[in-house]
Amino acid sequence: MDEQTQDPGPRGRPGPVGGVPPGETPAGEGSTGAETGPRDQQARGWAKGPIIILGIIVVLCAAFFIAYAVTVAI
Repeated sequence: MDEQTQDPGPRGRPGPVGGVPPGETPAGEGSTGAETGPRDQQARGWAKGPIIILGIIVVLCAAFFIAYAVTVAI
């Protein structure tokens, strides 16, 4: 049982002309595409709609707690 397996590996063999050598992983896709870079005119910040909705929720919560405090104090 004194066997030694010698595997030269794929690096020792020449690859196909203009291709990828055996055992190497070829590139999956290009690193650049049509959708690279920032998009046109990206809006920053919050839109008016969500801010108005959050404001209404805050006012309703505050009104609820004030009404609760008034009814408990009576």
